[in-house]
Amino acid sequence: MDFGLCLPNFPDGASPEGIEAAAEVAERLGWSTVWTTDHVLVPREDAGDYGQIYEAILTLAWVGARHPGLRLATSVIVVPQRNAVLLAKELATLDSLSGGRVIAGVGVGWNGVEFANLGAEDRFHVRGAYLDETIRLWRHLWSGSAEPFRGRFHEIEDFAFGPLPDQGASLPILVGGRAERALRRAGELGNGYHSSASSPSQYAQRIPIVRAAAEAAGRSMPWLSARVRVEFDGATAEYAMRGSADEIAAEVRAFADIGVTHLALWFGTTDPVELVARAERFSREVVPLVVEA
Repeated sequence: MDFGLCLPNFPDGASPEGIEAAAEVAERLGWSTVWTTDHVLVPREDAGDYGQIYEAILTLAWVGARHPGLRLATSVIVVPQRNAVLLAKELATLDSLSGGRVIAGVGVGWNGVEFANLGAEDRFHVRGAYLDETIRLWRHLWSGSAEPFRGRFHEIEDFAFGPLPDQGASLPILVGGRAERALRRAGELGNGYHSSASSPSQYAQRIPIVRAAAEAAGRSMPWLSARVRVEFDGATAEYAMRGSADEIAAEVRAFADIGVTHLALWFGTTDPVELVARAERFSREVVPLVVEA
């Protein structure tokens, strides 16, 4: 199993010190990837979760310059809230500047008020179609093609796009979400599928849908990753790998058994000292049990 770390770029308490501590410990422990969470302007009722949040791509740019051994991923960027061409430019720029380390985790979003706050209210009800077209547009631009692109939301005739990503049109795009359309999108268009707050048994039920969509599109099965909360103590309402080291290791093995190859670990704290301690405990107590198995 390959491990990554979700950076504490949110909620209240998020700070440069916490983000740096998380990136440093991830790189030191040999974990491959750091992940950022995305929201921009949520309504007041969601402020406790997302009111204080460092912007997802800019945070990765800052971290990537300081930690050259880490891959830089979004978990996930809410694409339909943004201009697709500008996002293509931002991701391509980050990939070029970082030497090909970007993973674009994408999703459609769920917060209609946030869409309205960003001037994208009309796009909320067609956000799935917008994301589908955006993925195709990104690959077109990232390939270096100068041919026109014509879609439902974008018609681009006269353009020059650069810099290209170091990874070109192969820059990995991971599709997040649990709705059936999101699962089919992962198979039809994505390089990977990325879950959140889902148990191995819940995840397992989605894999046949992803696989069937990939086969129908004549594509290879996408690789599988999961964003999971880790709790040695306490219990939140959502799914988490929790309990003793043995119990958490059993959950890691359960993910591996269904074909998940990467876990993005979220330790539920913005405190730099506590986050480092939890990550080190996971590496010290849980990882050896998984490797030995």
